Amino acid sequence: MNILLLGSGGREHALAWKLAQSPLCTRLYAAPGNPGIAEQASCVTLDATDHAAVISFCETQGIGLVVVGPEAPLVDGLADSLRGAGLAVFGPSRAAARLEGSKGFTKDLCERAGIPTAKYVRVAREADALEALEGFGAPVVIKADGLAAGKGVTVAMTMDEAQEAVREIFSGRFGEAGAEAVIEEFLEGEEASFFALTDGSTIVPFGSAQDHKRVGEGDTGPNTGGMGAYSPAPVLTPELEGQAMTRIIAPTVKAMTDEGYPYSGVLYAGLMLTREGPKLIEYNCRFGDPECQVLMMRLGTDLVELVLACAQNRLGSVQPPRFSNETALTVVMAANGYPGTPEKDGRIDGIPVAERQGAKIFHAGTTLGPDGVLRASGGRVLNVTASGETVREAQERAYAAVDKVSFPSGFCRRDIGWREVAREES
Repeated sequence: MNILLLGSGGREHALAWKLAQSPLCTRLYAAPGNPGIAEQASCVTLDATDHAAVISFCETQGIGLVVVGPEAPLVDGLADSLRGAGLAVFGPSRAAARLEGSKGFTKDLCERAGIPTAKYVRVAREADALEALEGFGAPVVIKADGLAAGKGVTVAMTMDEAQEAVREIFSGRFGEAGAEAVIEEFLEGEEASFFALTDGSTIVPFGSAQDHKRVGEGDTGPNTGGMGAYSPAPVLTPELEGQAMTRIIAPTVKAMTDEGYPYSGVLYAGLMLTREGPKLIEYNCRFGDPECQVLMMRLGTDLVELVLACAQNRLGSVQPPRFSNETALTVVMAANGYPGTPEKDGRIDGIPVAERQGAKIFHAGTTLGPDGVLRASGGRVLNVTASGETVREAQERAYAAVDKVSFPSGFCRRDIGWREVAREES
C-alpha cells in the first residue's frame, strides 16, 4: 500500500519512522517532510490547503491511506475532501476537529455531556473578558479560542497577568484564533496526557505521557509547543486511566456521534489530575508533539494496521495496540530565541554519533542546504529520544546523545522528566 503522510515536524518524523516499519507499507510519501523524514519517505511538495492538488497526487500515485499529522489541515476540512474523493484518511472531519479548533466548542460539549472540566465563560469582546475575570479571581486560565500553535494559553497567577493576557488575545496577535476567548477556573493538580484511537464507535487506549510546556528548567518561563516529554506517565495509574476513558473519552465520542459529527482518528486529552479525579483541560485532534515521539518509541504494534482500521471504521476488528514497558523520553533541542523569534540557519553536526549512543533523533525544524550541511529552520529543531527501564535511565541516555550533537545556536532544558525522577528516587 502506498501511504501519504502530511506534515514536516518532529511528530511527523516519528510517524514516518513507525509507518515505514510496517510490512503493509509499499511506499511512503511525505509532504513536505524534512531531512529526517526523507530517510524513510519520498518527500514531495504539496500545499495542504490546496485540496484538489492533494487529491490529484493521491490518485496519480495510487495512495491507499492518507495520514494527516498537524491540526491545521484537519480544522481546514482536508479529511472531508479526501474522503469525498474515496480515499481512506486517518484524521477527523472539519466538524469533529472543532474539538481542537475551538476551545469554546469543546467546553460547551463538556457541559452538555456532563464531562468533568473546569468552570468557564466564553467571551467575544475584551471588555466582557476583563469583567469575567472579576468573577474568577487569580490564579485563572485565559485561552484564545482557536488554533494558536500552543501559545494562546496563559495561566495567570495575578490579576495583572490575567488582564494582560486578555489584552494580548484581543490585540489581534493570534489573528482569527483570538476572535473569542475562554476564561477558565484554575485547576489544582498534576497534568498528564492520555491518548485514544477511535473510529467513532470502537475506542482503544493509546498510551499516556507527560510533557514540559514551559521553556525554562523547573517548568518556568513562557509556554511553548513542548520542550520534552516521557511515556508512560506513572502518575496516570490504571485506575485513573479507566476513569478518563469512562468519564471523559467515551462520553465525548458518544456526544460527537449523537450530535451528528462522529469522531475518527486519535483523540488526545490533556488532563488535570485533581482530588475529584481526572478533569479535561483540552482536546487535540492529532498526536501531541513531542508526545508522539515517545509513544512511537514504545509502540510494539503495526501502526499502519491500526490507523487504517480507524480510517475504514473497523477498529474493533484488529488487535489493540501494545506498548513496551520501558520508559521513552525525548528532549527538544530548540533554536536560541524560542519561543520568541528563533535564530535561523544554525549549523547542526553530530547526529550519527549521537544516535550511536542508542538514541533516535527526530527532525522537527531542519533543512539540508545545497552544501549538504544540516541547518535549523524553526523554533523546535530536534527531538533526542531514548528508552530505559526507568525514567532516570531514559533521561541519562537521551542527554548522553544530546551532548554529542553540535548545535551552537541552540539550547535545551536539562531537566526533562525531573518530577518523575524525583519520585523514583524518593
